[in-house]
Amino acid sequence: MTVEALQTALAAEHAALYVYGVLGARTSESGTPALFAEVTSAYATHRAHRDVLTRRLLDEGVEPTPASPTYELPATPTAIGVARAAADLEAGCAETYAYVVANTAGDDRRWAVEAVTGAAVRQVAFGRPPGPFPGAPDLA
Repeated sequence: MTVEALQTALAAEHAALYVYGVLGARTSESGTPALFAEVTSAYATHRAHRDVLTRRLLDEGVEPTPASPTYELPATPTAIGVARAAADLEAGCAETYAYVVANTAGDDRRWAVEAVTGAAVRQVAFGRPPGPFPGAPDLA
């Protein structure tokens, strides 16, 4: 189950990077430097997560899941739309990391717990109120 969970998380990271790249471009055009800084920071975090997952899968002797050529993009014509899309993206990532927590052990699980926590914090940074059980909306 560990490899499957890590591959699932890697696929989510590929999508996050794609979407954050577009959100960053849309944010810089909107003239909101604080939001652009948050999006840029989230992009860097997800890039680091992608790299960790890729290395981990290679260590297992498994070919990492490749990125898709394109991903569905949210409609984000305003800074509020960008923040909402980023919060939604982080909520989805938190659910993916919670899946990794449930299907791994040891260092992989510790890493995933930190990833869930980071995604929950980024959701709040993008304006979503904090909620119970990040990554597990069915428990709320």
